[in-house]
Order: sequence, then C-alpha cells, then structure tokens
Amino acid sequence: MSQVPAATRTLMVLRFLAAQPDPVPLERLASALDLPRSTAYHLVNAMMEQGFVTHIAEERRYCLGVAAFEVGIGYARQAPLQRIAHRPLAALVDRIGHSAHLAVPHGREVLYVLEERAPGQAPLVTDVGVRLPAHLTASGRAIMAAMPGSQVRALYPDRSAFVDRHGRGPQSLHALRGVLSETRQRGYAIEDGEVTPGFASVAAAVLDHNGTPLGGIATTYESGAGVDVEVLVEAVSTTARTVSRRVGGGLA
Repeated sequence: MSQVPAATRTLMVLRFLAAQPDPVPLERLASALDLPRSTAYHLVNAMMEQGFVTHIAEERRYCLGVAAFEVGIGYARQAPLQRIAHRPLAALVDRIGHSAHLAVPHGREVLYVLEERAPGQAPLVTDVGVRLPAHLTASGRAIMAAMPGSQVRALYPDRSAFVDRHGRGPQSLHALRGVLSETRQRGYAIEDGEVTPGFASVAAAVLDHNGTPLGGIATTYESGAGVDVEVLVEAVSTTARTVSRRVGGGLA
C-alpha cells in the first residue's frame, strides 16, 4: 500500500469496475479488493459524489460513472501512447534504416497510429490511419499473442471473420491459434507477403502493467533483400520494451 492508502484504494475500485462486464454488488467489490465492507461503502459513495461511480439502486449494484468516461476520452484525446512511442520509434528507424510503425488493436483489425519512415524508403501500406486485418499483420499477431485465448476466440467466432488479401495467412481459428502459439514461443511476430507481396515484417507487443497488449511496434522490409532479421528483431523488441516501461508496463 502506498503512503496515500485512500487514493490507492480509490484507484483499485476504478480498475476493478472497469474490468467488469456488468455492474457488481458491493459485497463482490469488497471481497475482490480485500476491503472491509464499510470501507468499500464509503469509497464508492465518495466516488459517486464526484461522478466516477454510479449506483443502480433497483439492482443494488455499482458501475463506472460518467466522470470515468470523461477521463477515458481525455486519455484518447491526448494520445499518450503515440507521444510516448514517438522518440523510441524514431531512434529505432535511425538504428535499423527501415521504416517502423505503431499499431493499436481495433476489433479484428489493427489501426496504424504512428509511422516513422526511413530516409529514401517508399511509402508503405501501413500509413497512419490505415486499418488492416490483425491476423495477417505482424503487429496484430504480436498483440493477439498476448491476449487471453477467450478474447481471440470471441474476435474470430467462425471462418467468416477471416479476411483474405493475397491467399496467404490463417483462415480458421485453429490455424490462427497455431500462429499465435509460435509467436509466443518465438517471442516476436512475423509475416511475409501476407499484407503486401514482396515485403515482410517483424513485431513485438507493447504491454501495460497488467500484461495487456496496448499495441504493436513493427518494422517492414523487402523480402529476400539480404536483411539481417535477427538484428531487426532485437531492435524492435528492445523498442517495445522501452515503450512498455514508459507506459508503466512490464517487459514485452
């Protein structure tokens, strides 16, 4: 516990409620956070006064309030992940001489939110604002390899969920699980010609303090161009670890 226990407990309540799919009774909240019922009661009431918690009286349950939503909107508006990753990504490009990018999960797709283009390199399909099928990209695979299996299964309930670009890549949940298993064992993700023929990518996940993947950092290069892939993997992985630390996470 920190030197400000009330503040720590308040944040614990926020994190717990944010992780729940539905409103929860006070007893469950208190038990999950190992708090006396009276302490939990006073905490949620103080948070209700500030709009961070809502009490659904007819169900006798609690959930996040509008103020918590406003904080989330502020977070998105400030784009902290892009700001934090900007310099490490630029340093990565200087080190390896290949363009690099940051992508974040967006359902069954990844959304590219930051790109650093190496001097003299042609534009890639991974420009800022572009969305691509997560199961075909190295960034998406790095992200999904860090997700619980149940979350991946929910994203890909049947074969209709799998988009085909060039006739390559997993087209079933079983095949995707195999790719993600290999990614976890390897420690990084790869793709070769599945997004753009003639180009390959390696990627590593950016993780928060809970090990939840926030995004993927990747570099793309021409296939068969004599690139030392091991050098790229080490550089990309190091960059992902740096960004993870800066957002308060562990080592990707």
